[in-house]
Amino acid sequence: MSLPFEFDNLPSPLQQQARHHFARFESEAAANLPPSQRQQLLLLFAVSDFIGTQMSRDSQWLAPFFAALSQHLRHPQYLPELTQALAQCQSEVEAKRALRRFRQRQMMVIASRDILGYAGLDESLAHLSELAEALIVASRDWLAQFLSGRYGYPCDAQGQRQSLLILGMGKLGGGELNFSSDIDLIFTYPENGCTDGDRQLDNQQYFIRLGQKLIALLADVDGDGFCYRVDMRLRPFGEAGPLAVSFDAIEDYYQEQGREWERYAMVKARVMGDCQPGDALAKLLRPFIYRRYLDFSAIDALRRMKALIESQLRRSALTNNIKLGRGGIREVEFVVQTHQLIRGGREPALRRQQLLPVLAELQRSNCINGQDFRRLQDGYRFLRRLENLLQALADQQTQTLPDNPEDQLRLALTMGYSDYPQLLEQIQIHMDGIHIVFKETIGGGEQDEEELGELPALWQHPEPDVDAILSEQGLEAELAGPLMRVRSEFSRRTIGPRGRDTLDKLMPRLLLELAGKTEQVPLFERTVAVVATILTRTTYLELLLENPAARQQLVRLCAASPWIAEQLAAYPILLDELIDPMQLYQVLPQDGYAAQLREFLLRVPEEDMEQQMEALRQFKQISQLHIAAADITGVLPVMKVSDHLTWLAEAIIEQVVNQAWQQLLVRHGAPAGAGPDKGFAVVAYGKLGGLELGYGSDLDLVFLHNARPGSTDGDKPIDNGHFYLKLAQRVLHLFSTRTLSGILYEVDMRLRPSGASGLLVSHINSYAEYQRQEAWTWEHQALVRARMVYGEAELVKQFNGIREQVLCQPRERKVLTQQVAEMRQKMRDHLLKGGADQFDLKQGPGGITDIEFITQYLVLAHGEAMPELTRWSDNVRILELALEKGLLSAEQADLLVRTYTDIRDSNHHLVLAGQSGVIAMKDRPPLCEQVATLWQAIF
Repeated sequence: MSLPFEFDNLPSPLQQQARHHFARFESEAAANLPPSQRQQLLLLFAVSDFIGTQMSRDSQWLAPFFAALSQHLRHPQYLPELTQALAQCQSEVEAKRALRRFRQRQMMVIASRDILGYAGLDESLAHLSELAEALIVASRDWLAQFLSGRYGYPCDAQGQRQSLLILGMGKLGGGELNFSSDIDLIFTYPENGCTDGDRQLDNQQYFIRLGQKLIALLADVDGDGFCYRVDMRLRPFGEAGPLAVSFDAIEDYYQEQGREWERYAMVKARVMGDCQPGDALAKLLRPFIYRRYLDFSAIDALRRMKALIESQLRRSALTNNIKLGRGGIREVEFVVQTHQLIRGGREPALRRQQLLPVLAELQRSNCINGQDFRRLQDGYRFLRRLENLLQALADQQTQTLPDNPEDQLRLALTMGYSDYPQLLEQIQIHMDGIHIVFKETIGGGEQDEEELGELPALWQHPEPDVDAILSEQGLEAELAGPLMRVRSEFSRRTIGPRGRDTLDKLMPRLLLELAGKTEQVPLFERTVAVVATILTRTTYLELLLENPAARQQLVRLCAASPWIAEQLAAYPILLDELIDPMQLYQVLPQDGYAAQLREFLLRVPEEDMEQQMEALRQFKQISQLHIAAADITGVLPVMKVSDHLTWLAEAIIEQVVNQAWQQLLVRHGAPAGAGPDKGFAVVAYGKLGGLELGYGSDLDLVFLHNARPGSTDGDKPIDNGHFYLKLAQRVLHLFSTRTLSGILYEVDMRLRPSGASGLLVSHINSYAEYQRQEAWTWEHQALVRARMVYGEAELVKQFNGIREQVLCQPRERKVLTQQVAEMRQKMRDHLLKGGADQFDLKQGPGGITDIEFITQYLVLAHGEAMPELTRWSDNVRILELALEKGLLSAEQADLLVRTYTDIRDSNHHLVLAGQSGVIAMKDRPPLCEQVATLWQAIF
């Protein structure tokens, strides 16, 4: 068979690369290769670093490699060969070595046959899938034998042996695995019971242990590399669920809690290996996957999934992605699986895991026409082969086209093109064709052109009749100037052809959204400010063009809040949140922020600190947008807005501390005596401590620890105290480092013992002594609003005891009154803003700070006699307790609570409106004067 291209015609760098790999051989067989085989080998080395690197490490396998290269086996005997190789292994280390060597050798053959044109796409995908299945099944069976000496074998109630059933998901389940794919697995077993060995385990314990070892055999990275990255997140309950569950448990889960995306995933599910209970499992799952009726709800579900994928692409700034991008492999899968989920309940022929046979069946049954069939089939085959060859360059899991010229040429040559531009042209043709069918199937329709009227001309015509068109479309005449200025400015910006076309379609639709709105000029300017930031990011322009709901929400939010408009302009990833209006205005429950943040961070590699930091910031911005949207629409009252902003901050603090801890753990180990808990605590003061956080609030924090003397137990041990100092520094670094999404929170540490000159983190005993012996009265005032927001139960109990003891100390009433009044005057002298005709809502007479000082004074003055006053850290509940204890009359308590909540509400909305907390004196809340009078009466 002739070679697809000549080695001598390759560019010099590729020839040098090939000769470099060839020079590393130490095999006599390599020196005596026939010219034709030498030519083949050099060609393979030139286009695949993976083949070159592996072969030079395993040169003794050269002769078997060429023997295998020339064979065409419909179903290679992977499993018998692998079982025989594993039978010689006496330990897991030996088994890992055998598995990895077998995998690398067979992958070289599969990749080489593809590159040289000896194998078609169907053979390559089938062999890659059969190899993975053999590695999984052989590993499972070897481990069952290996563990039998300790535990015996798992049995059901009748004593019949049971096996671990492994569901292959995704492309593995469909027999369409690509070259460097992860494998998605689910572990299950027929019945509960126990093992029959000397050390009995119940079946679930046994199968979880077996599953853990199986994952390690396949996924652990050592000197020989690894076999596959194993992803178990598709199992029932995801990361939170047990690693293996019984048939009964899996049936209950999918009947009661299965979600739409899990139906989509289950379409591809297939039991690995010949296993009799597999048929029973497939029958059990079928009602969940396939409905007995035509199920058009699948279209909306898959559209939402596609939106999530596009959102992830935008957040990751991924371009040129042949799998997830517009018209990519995933869109073919979505089209086919949409039809499967809609019709599979009635048409058994569609209940297959492989995509291409299902696609053929869809054409045969006239679900798709011949033209769409060819677009999908030809595009899918082209992109799947391209994906395989792309990954075979270096055995890396990627679907992103290379950006270096050498890899671009390698890819073009192996695909049969003389240069990369030719290949790119064909890629675009196929992806455009796929996207046409995708949009017809689940993409949704675009706005009626008739509704736009002359607005397209207003944006694109060289000399539009601006005044007439604006009037006709219900737009204000004052828009003419800003509109023409923006049109001229945007015309000078460098935007690609696709982006320019999208912008020209989008702007008339945005103008249409302004019709009937009030204050159209400022609204237009805010909206355009958002568009201006995404002019060169075509995917975001397309998001707004193709999602009418997203456009409507953009205009609605810009109309309601300049602050939200600024956030959207600064962080375009927030535009993804506008797609689903039902979700946009929903906020999470109290414990939902921590749970969703953990799930959000799972999408990011744990070891990639930069991406983890970026994800934290994105989660904060997304959550704040939802809270603000609910706020401006009245879904959340002011007290609840602060609650949600507080819960969000607490969830982020927990993750920041965990990340900082893990980073130090790797380097220094854990502090002696820390045990399962960290021995570290975060105390919140101020607005966070009082559950009164606002938009843009900073965090007043104090760090404590309860370390005993000693050192850490890692490779680079340090003193325990030094460890906690480094931990505090690392936490602050994670909060304050500026990434693409800004900083996480401003953190103020000045309330720690001894202020700015004090230690960054204090032992809790030293903190207690400082509060009792050295702290000023104003520091005890601050302690009223303090609470521990992160820390183990024992530290929380200890801190609460210290706080109560300090706040309940006996105090001379006259001295206390004088000190509080003096501190208040000092703050007003230094912090009061505005002129004579203005009122500062925070520092002005009768404002926020006066009410806070009254509240703190009541706790310090009466805490000794009424320790219950120290129970809460938020002002409103303290004032309610003061009323209950008779310290305030009903009128006084009502005055203070109403004024406090009204001002906080005003502050929230001033922030959202992009305004400061200094207002005109005539707009001062009328009750502030009464609060000022009450202040005078008390102090």
